Amino acid sequence: LMPGDASFWPAPPPPRVSACLAMSIEAAEAAVASSGQRVRDLKAEGAAKEAVEAAVAELQAAKATLTASVEAALASCAEGTPEYDVLKAKLPAAAKPKGKEKKKDDAPQNDRAAAKAARAAQRGAKAEAKAATKDEAVLGPNLSQAEMDSAEFGNLFIQSTHAATRAWTGVKELVPSLAGQQVWVRARVATSRKQGKALCFLQLRQSMHTAQAVVFAKEGELVGFAATLPRESVVDVFGEVTLPAEAVASCSQSAVELQVRRLYCVSRAMPELPLQLEDAARSDEQLAADPSLTRVNQDVRLNHRVIDLRTAANQGIFRLQSAVCEHFRGFLLSQGFTEIHSPKMIGTASEGGADVFRVEYFGRDAYLAQSPQLYKQMAIASDFDRVFEVGPVFRAENSNTRRHLCEFVGLDMEMSLGYHYDEVIEVLHAMFVHIFDGLETRCAPELAAVRAQFPSDKPRCAERPTVVHWEEAEEMLAEDGAEAPPGLSDLSTAQERRLGELVAAKYGVDLYFLDRFPAAARPFYTMPAPDDPDYSNSYDIFLRGEEICSGAQRIHDPSMLEEAIAAKGVAVGPALSTYIESMRYGMPPHGGAGIGLERLVFLYLNLDNVRKASMFPRDPNRCSP
Repeated sequence: LMPGDASFWPAPPPPRVSACLAMSIEAAEAAVASSGQRVRDLKAEGAAKEAVEAAVAELQAAKATLTASVEAALASCAEGTPEYDVLKAKLPAAAKPKGKEKKKDDAPQNDRAAAKAARAAQRGAKAEAKAATKDEAVLGPNLSQAEMDSAEFGNLFIQSTHAATRAWTGVKELVPSLAGQQVWVRARVATSRKQGKALCFLQLRQSMHTAQAVVFAKEGELVGFAATLPRESVVDVFGEVTLPAEAVASCSQSAVELQVRRLYCVSRAMPELPLQLEDAARSDEQLAADPSLTRVNQDVRLNHRVIDLRTAANQGIFRLQSAVCEHFRGFLLSQGFTEIHSPKMIGTASEGGADVFRVEYFGRDAYLAQSPQLYKQMAIASDFDRVFEVGPVFRAENSNTRRHLCEFVGLDMEMSLGYHYDEVIEVLHAMFVHIFDGLETRCAPELAAVRAQFPSDKPRCAERPTVVHWEEAEEMLAEDGAEAPPGLSDLSTAQERRLGELVAAKYGVDLYFLDRFPAAARPFYTMPAPDDPDYSNSYDIFLRGEEICSGAQRIHDPSMLEEAIAAKGVAVGPALSTYIESMRYGMPPHGGAGIGLERLVFLYLNLDNVRKASMFPRDPNRCSP
């Protein structure tokens, strides 16, 4: 073939559907789904016949619009292509003809029937065209940022073509003092409720805060556009703040309303969501009172975590988690600590155990850090005196319990001490008091949102540390008899909980230190007790009967450390050799602790599972989303 031959050049690709048509189809599909849901809701509520018929008419008009949009798109596609087949499948099912077919030899009757059918089809086509024109306006034009001012409503696509020129008002900032002012608000559509042709109520939600927007228009299609917006769509609203005659009980901003003047859909949500927020936001008390209500189980929540996180309780949980980190940092910085950042890929298991994730590291093995322990101590050897870190921790524990995760956030601290590790306990206790008081005084809205769904009280803690020694704990468990004392083994979960109940009854606290743990239950770097090598200078901190923190005085003598490592049967690789070597250059006495952030939040709020306090939890059965 030569270049002059027509067959030399490849055939041009088949035309594709324009972005504008694709958006029109998407909007039309959303309108069909929304209208269909409204019809089903009205029938389920036993609504008046007129209301159902009006809703059915809206549904039929929406289907007509979808048909027109798909047919327009089909005209721009080559028949037989995958795109053509996908579009064709979107066409609403045609109504099936009723009655039996006429016989072929009944010609006069067939002619009359055909003429009648033709007239009916013509009338139907006109009605559909009128409905399609009307509903296209309801679905709204597709607007760029430059075209936004040309319409009072529509579907707005933001591609950073224009810099921001307007001030935004947050939903929580909608208060009575703004009455009479016009504001711009970006929020989600939590619910929409149309009343007649001229009125629609939208509940706008932003984080934990909600407000009612009123869309009223006797003419035009602003109301129709508002009514077709699917729940969870993101919208820009321009309107005037007004004071309703009665408080809007269903909204957090109950003393105001927003009278909508302009409305733009910035991101249209799917018509059918995998879970409904009102279902995910119900408390156990509400579910118990009405068994017919939908209960969203944990796997459904975690599989669709992006939606689940939008509930008010979840918004509160993770803002409280952020506040814990803020108060942890703030307190330790005020006490002369320095924040550090240690590596998370290391050459040896930092805790000396087998529960580590091994990774390939340029032809050799490396491990995800079980804690920043070795590096915290080496920072003390480097004369930083007091250090802390907030970072990820990895534990390859095949534990499928309500309180275990394979990855969590560690709040770690380490400090040199004068003569006794009680100095570390004092700092830790003061830190927890600071965090707890800060949450209660500075995070009242977040706590209220969480406690509305997951009831809890502020944990009780004494002004000074409540310290229970191991021997006393054994006596308490022995006298109680419900759980056998652990001896020189670690506590079981049942023993922990029962001991927590006994300590709460005896001392009136939910936060306490269990001191002098058996040496056999602690890592190799833990300092033995001076009076009995079976025990150690170490402690766990318990909240509501469950462990949230482990700590100890560390061994700072290299010879003692080497003996402890050998006794535990831990292999000394290059990384551990560097750690031991740091002791030979002069190491101050020191101690510290490691706290699990998610476990702290989960127990502070008295949740039923630590996964509720992990944004995207990792456990033996879950590594996504």
